[in-house]
Amino acid sequence: MLEFFYKWDNLAIVNDNKKEINFFLQEKTVLLDGFDINFPWEYEKSEILLEVMEKQENLFYKFNAEKVRIVILTSDSFELNEENLSFFWDVDVLILPGTKNAVKIYENIEAKLVLPYGEEKDIFFNTLAQHKEAVKSYKLKWELAGDITEFVNLEK
Repeated sequence: MLEFFYKWDNLAIVNDNKKEINFFLQEKTVLLDGFDINFPWEYEKSEILLEVMEKQENLFYKFNAEKVRIVILTSDSFELNEENLSFFWDVDVLILPGTKNAVKIYENIEAKLVLPYGEEKDIFFNTLAQHKEAVKSYKLKWELAGDITEFVNLEK
């Protein structure tokens, strides 16, 4: 099981072993179980695999945690080319800026669970005609399968 929620205005993801991934929204960096990650590389900590890619001065994070593939996008302004999209291949959970521009990114990545963040996330939901009530936390307990995308509106 993975749980998604806001902790001190930053996005937190916690697994069954209480290992935590924190995404610092303002700094656009990740803290993986206490280890600050802000450089492109491949990492492994607490049974969580992480690959960080840098494109056009933006970092993108791809995790494998609890057999779930999670991608965090720190920007919605990068080129959607084959090389960049190959990094996002086979995504279960997509965490991205909640902007109108991010809708095009989501449509090209095809994640099973989408969590937009930021002040403009209502624009993202409205553009996709998704009217989701805000929740304090979301627990991913099920297998991600099929062609249906679920959208989650986390409140701070």
